[in-house]
Amino acid sequence: MVLDKDLASIQEVRDLISSAKEAQQSLAQMSQEQIDSICQAIADAAYAEREKLARMASEETEFGIWQDKVIKNSFASKGVWNYIREMKTVGILKEDTEKGIVEIAVPVGVIAGLVPSTNPTSTIIYKALIAIKAGNSIVFSPHPNALMAIAATVETIAKAAEAAGCPHGAIGCMTTPTMQGTAELMKHKDTALILATGGSAMVKAAYSSGTPAIGVGPGNGPAYIEKSADIPLAVSRILESKTFDNGTICASEQSIIVETANRTKVIAELKKQGAYFLDEKESARLESYIMRPNGTMNPQIVGKSVAAIAALIGLKVPEDARVLIAEETKVGAKAPYSREKLAPILAFYTVANWEEACELSVNILQNEGAGHTMMIHSKDESVIRQFGLKKPVSRILVNTPGALGGIGATTNLAPALTLGCGAVGGSSTSDNISPENLFNIRRIAYGARELADLRETKISVETQHSQEQLVDELVARILAKLS
Repeated sequence: MVLDKDLASIQEVRDLISSAKEAQQSLAQMSQEQIDSICQAIADAAYAEREKLARMASEETEFGIWQDKVIKNSFASKGVWNYIREMKTVGILKEDTEKGIVEIAVPVGVIAGLVPSTNPTSTIIYKALIAIKAGNSIVFSPHPNALMAIAATVETIAKAAEAAGCPHGAIGCMTTPTMQGTAELMKHKDTALILATGGSAMVKAAYSSGTPAIGVGPGNGPAYIEKSADIPLAVSRILESKTFDNGTICASEQSIIVETANRTKVIAELKKQGAYFLDEKESARLESYIMRPNGTMNPQIVGKSVAAIAALIGLKVPEDARVLIAEETKVGAKAPYSREKLAPILAFYTVANWEEACELSVNILQNEGAGHTMMIHSKDESVIRQFGLKKPVSRILVNTPGALGGIGATTNLAPALTLGCGAVGGSSTSDNISPENLFNIRRIAYGARELADLRETKISVETQHSQEQLVDELVARILAKLS
């Protein structure tokens, strides 16, 4: 007997959603204390297994650096939990007796969690935590290239959650992931919301499913080193960010913009700290590998080290090279260096001044990465404010590493591994996604005025207008006689 994977996947999804719906109905009856106890258990279990799960993800996907994935798992468990621990997400949220408004949290229901291969285990931990904290159940669609690591993570946290009183089925995961199965998950009548993290095609499919979705598009953040910046520190932050887990966080820097005034110093500092500048021929060779013929990022470079990328294309680079940098002047779909590269590869642009840097940043982001993130290294508050006012992004990160600043690890943004891109980026929100994005608010509103009050207001306004008109007419007559 030959098993039809698509049919098996669809049936599995239906069973998972059925269990998740029943579990969510139980979660919806729980107190804040009960929900928080379950979340604490999830965070503790994930944190305890952070190294094992990181190793699994790195070995299975061959993306990134396992030691950095340990940090991601720690961030997704302890970091996220510490931030949301005191957050009120159950029952009455706020009561304003003066205005007569009471706000009540209402879970959305069953959430579909789409998981990328670049951050598989940390994304599972994070999405499960914020979903359960808001009183929802969640069913995961794993990336096939990270299936074992994702399944192990789900098993770890689901077991801990159930031991703490979570109903069985509240945290589920497909074991036979297919495109048809994932489509069923997104379009099922009992799926209330899709939480999508991944490639553009997947996010587009989520928004086209007919189910409400929170999705994030590609990042392509430029990092502008303004002439007043502390150059050694700025370079250190950029390289730390771009080499963290081999650049697999979408908020990481994708290009560097410098001014003519500081160009020489920045280049010298980059080389000093381990950046390798490609010559013209080397740049052309690597350029042909960054994108596939269909215009999408080449998975062969994603999350790979400089050494691995150099070996792939036959380049000889120093053993201690941390990132590969190509000087660039062009921006566009056919200029691969100007696009998102989830690998330790950076474009390098030179402009005359901050106004040109501003214009170039907008051009880069409008080509790809609109709504996501950009970085500026500067001591000039007026320039920083101008960038904040004009850039089409949801996060302007100042004097901090892009990858870790964007997710809230080195900034005070909400800690998150799903970063909204706002309307300009085709997303439903510009937030770093937290439990507050995963529940609705029911409002009890007490009457404050009667219809008669509204009518009296209208009459008085009309009377006042009439009196003002009479005064204007009298003044006009007097002026006419005087003339």
